[in-house]
Amino acid sequence: MKMKKSMIIEGMSCMHCVNHVKNALEEITGGGEVNVDLQGKNAVVELRQDVTDQVLKEAIEEAGYDVVEIKVI
Repeated sequence: MKMKKSMIIEGMSCMHCVNHVKNALEEITGGGEVNVDLQGKNAVVELRQDVTDQVLKEAIEEAGYDVVEIKVI
Protein backbone atom coordinates (compact mmCIF):
# COMPACT_ATOMS: atom_id res chain seq x y z
CA MET A 1 0.00 0.00 0.00
CA LYS A 2 1.34 3.38 -0.97
CA MET A 3 -0.37 6.66 -0.23
CA LYS A 4 0.73 10.29 -0.34
CA LYS A 5 -0.55 12.92 2.06
CA SER A 6 0.01 16.65 1.85
CA MET A 7 0.03 18.86 4.93
CA ILE A 8 -0.14 22.64 5.27
CA ILE A 9 2.13 23.61 8.19
CA GLU A 10 2.36 26.98 9.93
CA GLY A 11 5.31 28.14 12.00
CA MET A 12 8.28 27.12 9.84
CA SER A 13 10.62 30.07 9.26
CA CYS A 14 14.01 28.60 8.31
CA MET A 15 15.78 25.50 7.04
CA HIS A 16 16.28 24.33 10.63
CA CYS A 17 12.46 24.25 10.92
CA VAL A 18 12.23 22.27 7.66
CA ASN A 19 14.70 19.68 8.95
CA HIS A 20 12.88 19.46 12.29
CA VAL A 21 9.55 18.74 10.55
CA LYS A 22 11.18 16.32 8.10
CA ASN A 23 12.85 14.34 10.90
CA ALA A 24 9.59 14.17 12.88
CA LEU A 25 7.71 12.81 9.86
CA GLU A 26 10.46 10.38 8.80
CA GLU A 27 10.20 8.67 12.18
CA ILE A 28 6.62 7.58 11.48
CA THR A 29 6.31 7.13 7.71
CA GLY A 30 7.52 3.55 7.52
CA GLY A 31 10.48 4.44 5.35
CA GLY A 32 8.54 6.58 2.92
CA GLU A 33 9.83 9.71 1.26
CA VAL A 34 9.27 13.07 2.99
CA ASN A 35 9.50 16.43 1.22
CA VAL A 36 9.11 19.68 3.17
CA ASP A 37 8.73 23.02 1.36
CA LEU A 38 9.48 26.11 3.46
CA GLN A 39 8.05 28.67 1.01
CA GLY A 40 4.97 26.58 0.26
CA LYS A 41 4.47 25.92 3.98
CA ASN A 42 3.76 22.28 3.28
CA ALA A 43 5.04 18.75 3.54
CA VAL A 44 4.30 15.74 1.37
CA VAL A 45 4.78 12.27 2.82
CA GLU A 46 4.75 8.95 1.02
CA LEU A 47 3.29 6.37 3.38
CA ARG A 48 4.09 2.68 3.05
CA GLN A 49 1.74 1.76 5.87
CA ASP A 50 -1.54 3.11 7.20
CA VAL A 51 -0.83 6.24 9.27
CA THR A 52 -3.75 8.30 10.53
CA ASP A 53 -3.93 12.06 10.08
CA GLN A 54 -3.95 12.38 13.87
CA VAL A 55 -0.59 10.61 14.18
CA LEU A 56 0.95 12.90 11.54
CA LYS A 57 -0.56 15.99 13.18
CA GLU A 58 0.71 15.04 16.64
CA ALA A 59 4.26 14.42 15.33
CA ILE A 60 4.38 17.89 13.77
CA GLU A 61 2.80 19.57 16.79
CA GLU A 62 5.27 17.85 19.12
CA ALA A 63 8.04 19.31 16.93
CA GLY A 64 6.52 22.76 17.63
CA TYR A 65 4.52 23.57 14.48
CA ASP A 66 0.82 23.84 13.61
CA VAL A 67 -0.96 21.69 11.04
CA VAL A 68 -3.63 23.61 9.14
CA GLU A 69 -4.77 20.87 6.76
CA ILE A 70 -4.00 17.27 5.79
CA LYS A 71 -5.25 15.72 2.55
CA VAL A 72 -4.60 12.63 0.45
CA ILE A 73 -3.06 13.43 -2.92
